[in-house]
Amino acid sequence: MSGIDLFASTARPDPGLFFRKNDPNDPRFGEIVRHDPADYDAAQVVLLGCPQDEGVRRNGGRPGAANAPDEIRRCFYKLALGGLAEHGDLHLFDLGNTLIQPTLEATHGLQREVVRQAVRDGKRLVILGGGNDISYPDCSALALEEPDLLAFNVDAHFDVRADTPRNSGTPYRQLLEEGYLHPGRFHEMAHQPFGNSAVYMAYLRDKGVVVHSLLELRLRGLAPAFCNILDESHAKAIFWGFDIDVVCAADAPGVSAPNPLGMTGDELCQLARLAGEDRRTRIIEIAEVNPAFDIDNRTCRLAAVAVFFYLTGLMLDKE
Repeated sequence: MSGIDLFASTARPDPGLFFRKNDPNDPRFGEIVRHDPADYDAAQVVLLGCPQDEGVRRNGGRPGAANAPDEIRRCFYKLALGGLAEHGDLHLFDLGNTLIQPTLEATHGLQREVVRQAVRDGKRLVILGGGNDISYPDCSALALEEPDLLAFNVDAHFDVRADTPRNSGTPYRQLLEEGYLHPGRFHEMAHQPFGNSAVYMAYLRDKGVVVHSLLELRLRGLAPAFCNILDESHAKAIFWGFDIDVVCAADAPGVSAPNPLGMTGDELCQLARLAGEDRRTRIIEIAEVNPAFDIDNRTCRLAAVAVFFYLTGLMLDKE
Protein backbone atom coordinates (compact mmCIF):
# COMPACT_ATOMS: atom_id res chain seq x y z
CA MET A 1 0.00 0.00 0.00
CA SER A 2 1.49 3.32 -1.03
CA GLY A 3 1.59 5.92 1.70
CA ILE A 4 1.47 9.66 2.17
CA ASP A 5 4.63 11.76 2.21
CA LEU A 6 4.83 12.61 5.91
CA PHE A 7 7.33 15.42 5.49
CA ALA A 8 5.37 17.13 2.72
CA SER A 9 2.22 16.95 4.86
CA THR A 10 3.68 18.45 8.03
CA ALA A 11 5.59 21.59 8.98
CA ARG A 12 8.98 21.01 10.61
CA PRO A 13 9.07 21.91 14.31
CA ASP A 14 10.52 25.27 15.31
CA PRO A 15 14.18 24.64 16.29
CA GLY A 16 13.80 27.26 19.02
CA LEU A 17 11.54 24.88 20.95
CA PHE A 18 14.36 22.39 21.56
CA PHE A 19 15.71 23.58 24.88
CA ARG A 20 19.32 22.76 25.67
CA LYS A 21 20.79 22.80 29.16
CA ASN A 22 24.22 21.80 27.85
CA ASP A 23 24.96 19.97 31.09
CA PRO A 24 26.03 16.32 30.62
CA ASN A 25 24.82 15.62 34.14
CA ASP A 26 21.34 17.02 33.46
CA PRO A 27 20.11 16.20 29.93
CA ARG A 28 16.74 17.55 28.81
CA PHE A 29 14.23 16.19 26.32
CA GLY A 30 15.08 19.01 23.93
CA GLU A 31 18.56 17.56 23.64
CA ILE A 32 17.58 13.97 22.85
CA VAL A 33 14.60 14.41 20.54
CA ARG A 34 15.29 14.00 16.83
CA HIS A 35 13.58 15.94 14.06
CA ASP A 36 15.71 15.40 10.97
CA PRO A 37 13.75 13.26 8.47
CA ALA A 38 16.75 10.92 8.26
CA ASP A 39 16.12 9.90 11.88
CA TYR A 40 12.45 9.00 11.42
CA ASP A 41 12.94 5.32 10.60
CA ALA A 42 14.71 4.64 13.91
CA ALA A 43 12.03 6.38 15.98
CA GLN A 44 10.00 4.48 18.54
CA VAL A 45 7.71 7.35 19.60
CA VAL A 46 6.59 10.15 17.28
CA LEU A 47 5.19 13.50 18.42
CA LEU A 48 2.70 15.17 16.09
CA GLY A 49 0.79 18.42 16.52
CA CYS A 50 -2.47 19.53 14.97
CA PRO A 51 -2.60 23.28 15.64
CA GLN A 52 -6.22 24.22 14.98
CA ASP A 53 -9.30 25.13 17.00
CA GLU A 54 -11.93 25.52 14.28
CA GLY A 55 -13.92 22.67 15.84
CA VAL A 56 -13.94 24.52 19.16
CA ARG A 57 -15.20 27.67 17.44
CA ARG A 58 -17.97 25.71 15.75
CA ASN A 59 -18.98 24.28 19.12
CA GLY A 60 -19.22 27.72 20.73
CA GLY A 61 -16.07 27.28 22.81
CA ARG A 62 -13.35 29.81 23.41
CA PRO A 63 -10.60 29.74 20.79
CA GLY A 64 -6.89 29.49 21.54
CA ALA A 65 -6.14 25.76 21.40
CA ALA A 66 -4.45 26.20 18.02
CA ASN A 67 -1.37 27.43 19.89
CA ALA A 68 -1.22 24.47 22.24
CA PRO A 69 1.02 21.98 20.36
CA ASP A 70 4.04 24.28 20.34
CA GLU A 71 3.44 25.60 23.86
CA ILE A 72 3.23 22.04 25.20
CA ARG A 73 6.43 21.25 23.31
CA ARG A 74 8.11 24.31 24.81
CA CYS A 75 7.37 22.99 28.31
CA PHE A 76 8.10 19.35 27.49
CA TYR A 77 11.51 19.96 25.97
CA LYS A 78 12.65 21.71 29.15
CA LEU A 79 11.91 18.64 31.29
CA ALA A 80 14.75 16.58 32.70
CA LEU A 81 14.97 12.93 31.71
CA GLY A 82 14.92 11.84 35.33
CA GLY A 83 15.56 8.12 35.56
CA LEU A 84 14.55 7.40 31.96
CA ALA A 85 18.15 7.53 30.78
CA GLU A 86 18.89 4.51 32.98
CA HIS A 87 16.42 2.33 31.08
CA GLY A 88 17.89 2.35 27.61
CA ASP A 89 17.75 4.73 24.67
CA LEU A 90 14.49 6.53 24.02
CA HIS A 91 14.10 7.02 20.28
CA LEU A 92 11.85 10.08 20.24
CA PHE A 93 11.05 11.93 17.02
CA ASP A 94 9.18 15.21 16.50
CA LEU A 95 7.31 15.12 13.20
CA GLY A 96 6.12 18.70 13.59
CA ASN A 97 2.58 19.88 12.87
CA THR A 98 0.06 18.71 10.31
CA LEU A 99 -0.44 21.40 7.68
CA ILE A 100 -3.75 23.13 8.35
CA GLN A 101 -6.12 23.11 5.39
CA PRO A 102 -8.80 25.60 4.27
CA THR A 103 -11.58 23.63 6.02
CA LEU A 104 -11.76 21.56 9.18
CA GLU A 105 -12.92 18.60 7.12
CA ALA A 106 -9.85 18.82 4.89
CA THR A 107 -7.56 19.18 7.90
CA HIS A 108 -9.11 16.07 9.41
CA GLY A 109 -8.56 14.22 6.14
CA LEU A 110 -4.88 15.08 6.07
CA GLN A 111 -4.45 14.43 9.79
CA ARG A 112 -5.92 10.95 9.36
CA GLU A 113 -3.56 10.10 6.53
CA VAL A 114 -0.51 11.35 8.45
CA VAL A 115 -1.47 9.38 11.56
CA ARG A 116 -2.34 6.30 9.54
CA GLN A 117 1.04 6.34 7.82
CA ALA A 118 2.89 6.66 11.13
CA VAL A 119 0.86 3.78 12.60
CA ARG A 120 1.58 1.73 9.47
CA ASP A 121 5.28 2.49 10.02
CA GLY A 122 5.07 0.85 13.44
CA LYS A 123 5.30 4.05 15.48
CA ARG A 124 3.65 4.94 18.77
CA LEU A 125 2.21 8.42 18.62
CA VAL A 126 1.83 11.28 21.05
CA ILE A 127 -0.61 13.66 19.35
CA LEU A 128 -1.01 17.22 20.58
CA GLY A 129 -4.16 19.19 19.79
CA GLY A 130 -5.81 21.47 19.07
CA GLY A 131 -9.46 20.85 19.65
CA ASN A 132 -10.85 17.51 20.68
CA ASP A 133 -12.38 17.06 17.23
CA ILE A 134 -9.01 15.53 16.22
CA SER A 135 -10.10 12.35 18.01
CA TYR A 136 -12.11 11.60 14.87
CA PRO A 137 -9.18 11.50 12.42
CA ASP A 138 -6.73 10.10 14.98
CA CYS A 139 -8.85 7.20 16.20
CA SER A 140 -10.24 6.37 12.77
CA ALA A 141 -6.69 6.24 11.40
CA LEU A 142 -5.75 3.66 14.03
CA ALA A 143 -8.96 1.70 13.44
CA LEU A 144 -8.22 1.48 9.72
CA GLU A 145 -4.85 -0.12 10.47
CA GLU A 146 -5.93 -2.15 13.52
CA PRO A 147 -9.69 -2.80 13.69
CA ASP A 148 -9.29 -4.82 16.92
CA LEU A 149 -9.27 -1.60 18.92
CA LEU A 150 -9.96 -0.52 22.50
CA ALA A 151 -10.57 3.22 22.96
CA PHE A 152 -10.87 5.56 25.93
CA ASN A 153 -12.33 9.06 25.95
CA VAL A 154 -11.02 10.50 29.22
CA ASP A 155 -13.08 13.65 29.26
CA ALA A 156 -15.57 15.70 31.25
CA HIS A 157 -17.82 15.55 28.16
CA PHE A 158 -19.12 12.70 26.01
CA ASP A 159 -18.45 14.46 22.68
CA VAL A 160 -21.27 12.62 20.92
CA ARG A 161 -23.31 15.66 19.95
CA ALA A 162 -25.72 15.27 17.03
CA ASP A 163 -24.41 18.42 15.33
CA THR A 164 -23.80 19.37 11.72
CA PRO A 165 -21.23 20.38 10.70
CA ARG A 166 -18.75 18.42 12.79
CA ASN A 167 -17.11 20.17 15.71
CA SER A 168 -15.21 19.51 18.93
CA GLY A 169 -18.35 17.97 20.45
CA THR A 170 -18.98 15.37 17.72
CA PRO A 171 -15.88 13.14 17.25
CA TYR A 172 -17.00 10.04 19.12
CA ARG A 173 -20.46 10.07 17.57
CA GLN A 174 -18.78 10.17 14.17
CA LEU A 175 -16.52 7.26 15.14
CA LEU A 176 -19.45 5.19 16.41
CA GLU A 177 -21.83 5.95 13.56
CA GLU A 178 -19.20 5.30 10.89
CA GLY A 179 -18.20 1.99 12.45
CA TYR A 180 -14.64 2.83 13.49
CA LEU A 181 -15.41 2.08 17.13
CA HIS A 182 -17.16 -1.00 18.46
CA PRO A 183 -19.46 0.28 21.23
CA GLY A 184 -18.50 -2.48 23.66
CA ARG A 185 -14.83 -1.59 23.27
CA PHE A 186 -15.30 2.13 23.71
CA HIS A 187 -15.19 3.59 27.21
CA GLU A 188 -16.41 7.07 28.15
CA MET A 189 -14.42 7.76 31.31
CA ALA A 190 -14.60 10.46 34.01
CA HIS A 191 -17.50 12.51 32.68
CA GLN A 192 -19.25 15.08 34.84
CA PRO A 193 -23.07 14.88 35.09
CA PHE A 194 -23.42 18.68 34.98
CA GLY A 195 -21.53 18.78 31.67
CA ASN A 196 -23.65 16.35 29.64
CA SER A 197 -27.18 15.96 28.38
CA ALA A 198 -29.40 13.03 29.44
CA VAL A 199 -30.17 12.61 25.73
CA TYR A 200 -26.53 11.80 25.00
CA MET A 201 -26.27 9.51 28.01
CA ALA A 202 -29.25 7.59 26.62
CA TYR A 203 -27.62 7.51 23.18
CA LEU A 204 -24.48 5.93 24.63
CA ARG A 205 -26.39 3.40 26.71
CA ASP A 206 -28.54 2.43 23.74
CA LYS A 207 -25.38 1.89 21.71
CA GLY A 208 -23.84 -0.26 24.45
CA VAL A 209 -20.95 2.07 25.25
CA VAL A 210 -19.35 1.69 28.69
CA VAL A 211 -19.85 4.94 30.63
CA HIS A 212 -18.31 5.88 33.99
CA SER A 213 -18.46 9.21 35.77
CA LEU A 214 -15.43 10.50 37.64
CA LEU A 215 -17.29 9.92 40.92
CA GLU A 216 -17.91 6.25 40.03
CA LEU A 217 -14.27 5.77 39.07
CA ARG A 218 -13.03 7.30 42.30
CA LEU A 219 -15.31 5.09 44.36
CA ARG A 220 -13.80 2.04 42.64
CA GLY A 221 -10.30 3.47 42.60
CA LEU A 222 -9.29 5.37 39.47
CA ALA A 223 -6.24 3.36 38.42
CA PRO A 224 -7.76 -0.03 39.42
CA ALA A 225 -10.87 0.72 37.34
CA PHE A 226 -8.76 1.32 34.25
CA CYS A 227 -6.51 -1.66 35.00
CA ASN A 228 -9.55 -3.92 35.21
CA ILE A 229 -10.68 -2.84 31.74
CA LEU A 230 -7.19 -3.33 30.34
CA ASP A 231 -6.81 -6.76 31.94
CA GLU A 232 -10.14 -7.97 30.58
CA SER A 233 -9.62 -6.65 27.05
CA HIS A 234 -8.04 -8.78 24.33
CA ALA A 235 -7.81 -5.86 21.90
CA LYS A 236 -4.62 -5.60 19.90
CA ALA A 237 -4.35 -1.81 19.94
CA ILE A 238 -5.42 0.97 22.32
CA PHE A 239 -6.32 4.62 21.72
CA TRP A 240 -6.30 7.06 24.66
CA GLY A 241 -7.98 10.42 24.19
CA PHE A 242 -7.16 12.83 27.03
CA ASP A 243 -9.23 16.01 26.92
CA ILE A 244 -7.51 18.17 29.51
CA ASP A 245 -10.81 19.69 30.64
CA VAL A 246 -11.21 16.41 32.53
CA VAL A 247 -8.82 18.01 35.06
CA CYS A 248 -10.10 20.51 37.60
CA ALA A 249 -9.54 24.17 36.74
CA ALA A 250 -7.26 24.62 39.75
CA ASP A 251 -4.74 22.31 38.08
CA ALA A 252 -5.67 23.06 34.44
CA PRO A 253 -7.07 26.58 34.02
CA GLY A 254 -5.97 26.87 30.39
CA VAL A 255 -8.56 24.78 28.56
CA SER A 256 -11.35 25.48 26.09
CA ALA A 257 -14.06 24.62 28.67
CA PRO A 258 -12.82 24.99 32.28
CA ASN A 259 -14.01 22.42 34.81
CA PRO A 260 -14.73 23.50 38.41
CA LEU A 261 -14.39 19.87 39.48
CA GLY A 262 -12.37 17.08 37.93
CA MET A 263 -9.32 14.92 38.15
CA THR A 264 -6.20 16.20 39.77
CA GLY A 265 -3.06 16.59 37.75
CA ASP A 266 -1.61 13.64 39.67
CA GLU A 267 -4.50 11.43 38.61
CA LEU A 268 -4.09 12.41 34.96
CA CYS A 269 -0.41 11.49 35.10
CA GLN A 270 -1.22 8.13 36.72
CA LEU A 271 -3.40 7.31 33.71
CA ALA A 272 -0.75 8.52 31.27
CA ARG A 273 1.72 6.15 32.91
CA LEU A 274 -0.79 3.28 32.66
CA ALA A 275 -1.09 4.03 28.95
CA GLY A 276 2.67 3.74 28.58
CA GLU A 277 2.85 0.50 30.55
CA ASP A 278 0.44 -1.28 28.20
CA ARG A 279 2.34 -2.39 25.09
CA ARG A 280 -0.87 -2.25 23.04
CA THR A 281 -1.11 1.54 23.34
CA ARG A 282 -0.48 3.05 19.93
CA ILE A 283 -1.82 6.58 20.37
CA ILE A 284 -2.20 8.99 23.25
CA GLU A 285 -3.86 12.24 22.31
CA ILE A 286 -3.87 15.40 24.41
CA ALA A 287 -6.51 17.94 23.41
CA GLU A 288 -8.21 21.19 24.41
CA VAL A 289 -5.23 22.84 26.10
CA ASN A 290 -5.74 26.58 25.57
CA PRO A 291 -2.63 28.70 26.24
CA ALA A 292 -4.60 31.92 25.81
CA PHE A 293 -6.29 31.25 29.16
CA ASP A 294 -3.45 29.51 30.96
CA ILE A 295 -1.90 30.79 34.19
CA ASP A 296 1.89 30.67 34.38
CA ASN A 297 1.83 27.85 31.77
CA ARG A 298 0.20 25.63 34.41
CA THR A 299 -1.88 23.62 31.93
CA CYS A 300 0.82 23.37 29.27
CA ARG A 301 3.25 22.16 31.94
CA LEU A 302 0.74 19.55 33.11
CA ALA A 303 0.26 18.28 29.56
CA ALA A 304 4.04 18.08 29.16
CA VAL A 305 4.41 16.15 32.42
CA ALA A 306 1.65 13.75 31.33
CA VAL A 307 3.74 12.99 28.22
CA PHE A 308 6.73 12.42 30.52
CA PHE A 309 4.77 9.89 32.57
CA TYR A 310 3.55 8.15 29.42
CA LEU A 311 7.16 7.74 28.33
CA THR A 312 8.10 6.59 31.84
CA GLY A 313 5.55 3.81 31.64
CA LEU A 314 6.71 2.88 28.17
CA MET A 315 10.39 2.71 29.10
CA LEU A 316 9.90 0.85 32.37
CA ASP A 317 7.72 -1.71 30.62
CA LYS A 318 10.66 -2.52 28.32
CA GLU A 319 12.65 -4.01 31.21
